[in-house]
Amino acid sequence: MKMRGVLVGGLAGVLFGINLVTRLLVRFAFDVSDTAVQRGSVIMLGLIGLTCLAYTAWSCRWLPPGQWAVEVALGSLVGLLLAILVGPFASAASPFADGAGEFFKQVWQWSGVTIVGALIGFGAMTALGQDYRTQGLRMFVRERGR
Repeated sequence: MKMRGVLVGGLAGVLFGINLVTRLLVRFAFDVSDTAVQRGSVIMLGLIGLTCLAYTAWSCRWLPPGQWAVEVALGSLVGLLLAILVGPFASAASPFADGAGEFFKQVWQWSGVTIVGALIGFGAMTALGQDYRTQGLRMFVRERGR
């Protein structure tokens, strides 16, 4: 149980770190132009999706879907809360500076990218026969001697 908490915290930290680094790069390297903000958001969301894809692909080999899905959901939720409530301070703004619409747009985009990344990671590992269930069936067949 303790290890799962470390993994969830690690995933949340990596996701928040991606958000924080993107915000700082846009703020200091590109002078907060609209183009830089949009490009930074697209790159950040892509990295978040890839991170969830990689984490899911790694964890679905050893855990049943109910366990790794909870880890991805909790890690993403904590990362999202940090990104939308603490992250704006790195950009010298407040969480609700751009209004509720922009706030909820971030929530939906983050959630969508996380879900799609996790589903692609799980689908790829299932297609390759490396998921938890397929490996369990493979061991069952070996033990039965068929």
